[in-house]
Amino acid sequence: MSAPRGSARPTPRAHDVGRGVVVEGDRFDGATSTPRPPRRRLDALPYVLVAPVAIFIVGLALVPAAFTIIESFFKVDALDPPTRFTGIGNFVEIFQNHTVMNSVANTAFYVVVGVGVSTVLAIAMAVLLQHPFRGRGLVIAILILPWALPGVVEGILWSGIFDPNSGLINGLVATFHLGAGNAVLLGQNQLLTLALIEVVQVWQITPLSTLLIFAALQLIPDEIYEAAVVDGANQWRSFTSITLPLARPGIAVAMVQALIATLNIFDQPYVLNGAASTGASVTMETYFISFQNLNFGQGYALSLLVALVTVTLSLVVVRFVYRKVEL
Repeated sequence: MSAPRGSARPTPRAHDVGRGVVVEGDRFDGATSTPRPPRRRLDALPYVLVAPVAIFIVGLALVPAAFTIIESFFKVDALDPPTRFTGIGNFVEIFQNHTVMNSVANTAFYVVVGVGVSTVLAIAMAVLLQHPFRGRGLVIAILILPWALPGVVEGILWSGIFDPNSGLINGLVATFHLGAGNAVLLGQNQLLTLALIEVVQVWQITPLSTLLIFAALQLIPDEIYEAAVVDGANQWRSFTSITLPLARPGIAVAMVQALIATLNIFDQPYVLNGAASTGASVTMETYFISFQNLNFGQGYALSLLVALVTVTLSLVVVRFVYRKVEL
């Protein structure tokens, strides 16, 4: 029945739901409107906490990087003032410098051998550490020591091993009557010098690569290996079909850190072989050009090229080695 004429219609009622308002009445036939979401208040605390780190990164990384990029196109030579724009002149002179090109070849050797050998050794050691055994924690603690030592300290330690008069290698040669035991191992033969310096470099970077790959292996469930055994897979098949594919994220990170370390190698060749060109790296040439020749423009340009090559090769490694794993 319709309401009598003149009778009062029901008055809409409103009540708060959260921060929204719901209106009820016969106009909506018992339906309610969708409550409006509450307005979020800006919380400044996270930004305040992050601000010091952000300022630190900008001040010590981004500003010097921008300065390097700009100054690499200028001739900044303390022996030939004033500073003036040269365009790509610094880069042209770098590629025409025979000493720099020799250091590029040396660094390429360090990168190829260092990344390859350290990755293979790291995978092997990580697999050995994958399953728990007594004393594993002690082994890991000892394993990390070479990585924890500064490069200069490592160079000094290994210079005693390579010493032509009282070094360990020449001592073993003399003990087993393999030679006179007084051979000069560093600085004479370029290939031998590069190989011995790279031994020291691999000794330093392999522990970190091992831990990175070991962490990836710890995420692989044991049930997968048990299922592989039930299906008749041997240890080699489990390694190639389970361990390597599922450890690829850790392997990629290990290869990137080894790549960065070998591209920027400085301490080991400088301490072991001095300024000799037989073992000089690109970063050493950057130091010589900038602080011995006082040609800062070419030093900036060479530093920029090293940074670009590092970023490019790192992206290539991530592109072809890294794979997202979903268990």
